[in-house]
Amino acid sequence: MHQSGAIRDHTHACVGPRAGAAVPFDTITSSGAYVCNWSGHLLRVPEHSLLPGGPLGLNIVGGEPLTVTKISDNPDVPLGAARGLAASYGLQIGF
Repeated sequence: MHQSGAIRDHTHACVGPRAGAAVPFDTITSSGAYVCNWSGHLLRVPEHSLLPGGPLGLNIVGGEPLTVTKISDNPDVPLGAARGLAASYGLQIGF
């Protein structure tokens, strides 16, 4: 069984991975800023883009696993701060 790092509590509200956690792209369950591990691009996931109980409203299909690393709970983190956070996790920066 694959675990995405997301945790559901008794109210079914979803608390996603902590900053620095890498998860498969298609298992994103919480808003925040993520860095795409395959390209270094910044992925902003606002709260309204997540459907309750459903998948992320965007799907990317690739020949290898597509993972992202969460760098902030704030999807609107300024670019300079996002670059600093990505660097602090040793991630490739492509934004």
